[in-house]
Amino acid sequence: MKPAFEDMNLQIPAVTAEPEDYTGEDGLLYCGKCRTPKEAYFPADKATLFGRDRHPAECDCQRAQRMEREAAEQQRKHRDKVEELKRRGFTDPAMREWTFANDNGRNPQMKTAHFYVEHWEDMKAGNIGYLLWGSVGTGKSYLAGCIANALMEKEISVRMTNFALILNDLAATFEGKNEYISNLCRYPLLILDDFGMERGTEYGLEQVYNVIDSRYRSGKPLIVTTNLTLTELQNPQDTPHARIYDRLLEMCAPVCFSGENFRRESAQNKLNRLKQLMND
Repeated sequence: MKPAFEDMNLQIPAVTAEPEDYTGEDGLLYCGKCRTPKEAYFPADKATLFGRDRHPAECDCQRAQRMEREAAEQQRKHRDKVEELKRRGFTDPAMREWTFANDNGRNPQMKTAHFYVEHWEDMKAGNIGYLLWGSVGTGKSYLAGCIANALMEKEISVRMTNFALILNDLAATFEGKNEYISNLCRYPLLILDDFGMERGTEYGLEQVYNVIDSRYRSGKPLIVTTNLTLTELQNPQDTPHARIYDRLLEMCAPVCFSGENFRRESAQNKLNRLKQLMND
């Protein structure tokens, strides 16, 4: 039976010399490209180990190649992670394009979105959300999508949905309604788009309150977009709406969108383009 050290000796790989490599004055093998050693001596207190006085070492070329491979692998893992977050976080694939990079620069509130992303840790710690309110087509949903995409790029999980879809899901879930709502509350950030557009039935209002109240009790931030005015939110028509609106105003800082209607402008541009094509 061979001594244990002989087996261990076999496990120490030998350095593979390339044709351009050479032996330096110190007796070590050097890389012929970067002129740095491919070997290193063991420390003085271990002059030899398993019959050898040296061990393989990375030259500058090998180190650069390793770091490049590791960076590429890290980037691949990052892309996969972001892709998975966006797949689970958005209810509409078009929302993936709602990014700061695609912004036309005409929304005066976009700086508010940048601020939220840049100060995300403070927003999360303080349970601070936004209530984006204003007229139809002023860019509220797009701004919320920019926040969602930017945070997902930081590998932060976000869910952007609306109450029409939530109520449909709850109606189809005969069991596990509480679990469904709990899942919404697990996201570090929840974005509810087009709030107030859902049907105001007694059942619907109760479920809306359950979702918002559960989010409130989770201590996690919420962003809401709505076409309702701040006056309407501050002066609810009845008790069920008052319960909901009070929670929202407590959780979310109001941000007014009073700019031009981008959807109407886009529709007019398409009409003008069509007229030009017809004239041509």
